[in-house]
Amino acid sequence: MSSSDWRQRHNGDQSSTGGTVSRGVLITGASRGVGAAAARTFAAAGDRVVLHCRGAVDRAEEVRAGLPGEGHAVIAADLGDAAAIPSLVAESAAALGRVDVLVNNAAMFVDEPVAGSRRIGHPLAETSYDEWVATWRRTLAVNLEGAAHVTWCVARQMLDKDPADGVRRGAIVNVGSRGAYRGEPDVPAYGASKAGLHSLGQSLAASLAPHDITVTSIAPGFIATDMTETFLAGPGGDAIRAQSPFGRVATAEEVGNAIYWLASAQANWASGAVLDFNGASYLH
Repeated sequence: MSSSDWRQRHNGDQSSTGGTVSRGVLITGASRGVGAAAARTFAAAGDRVVLHCRGAVDRAEEVRAGLPGEGHAVIAADLGDAAAIPSLVAESAAALGRVDVLVNNAAMFVDEPVAGSRRIGHPLAETSYDEWVATWRRTLAVNLEGAAHVTWCVARQMLDKDPADGVRRGAIVNVGSRGAYRGEPDVPAYGASKAGLHSLGQSLAASLAPHDITVTSIAPGFIATDMTETFLAGPGGDAIRAQSPFGRVATAEEVGNAIYWLASAQANWASGAVLDFNGASYLH
């Protein structure tokens, strides 16, 4: 049995006639990495996917073109701009018919270096106050506030519009980080934003459960993507891989498959959970 056959059999959202129902899925930050991998996983199971991106439309279109099935779309929006989010969700709902699954994946990790600086991150002892304030504002605006605002818009749509026969009211999956637990000294705003995202997920899991909407989070460790290949190929790559007793880092596909499971009916009772997904690299 292929992995796509397994996903179709274990989706859990089935019509009254027993067939698997195609769900509408909105994935933020889906032009690359985990978001793109998750899009491929959902599409392989027969779901229709809106790939959100901030500005990399061409790259997102390449991902969309490679997805199996039909009904996929690309929509660009800056999640740091609260005014842009209602339109993103409305356009996604129009493209899909209804958003049945939301994956909050978009995030800033390393802030863009300031002019004349090659420093990566914003460690307190090396960062000016103005840089510090700007980084915190932008990181929280995208990673936490943006996710919260997208979730509000999608959840209200889930409440207002009935799902198709056999499809649950809704599933929301937040992509957090082990950095929420272990600390991120070079990018503290990132770690704090992910801790906040985990907490948001737990609060909304309790709030939305009476409405048949599940909310879960996943906390990955280091992941091999095009964004991290420089780190993994550099002098610190072996140390990063050695963080896990498996001697490697996760693949984006592994994380995408876990996201898919969290959005399935089989994971209903996991609502409110934060799934540690770090290859035993950080245990707490």
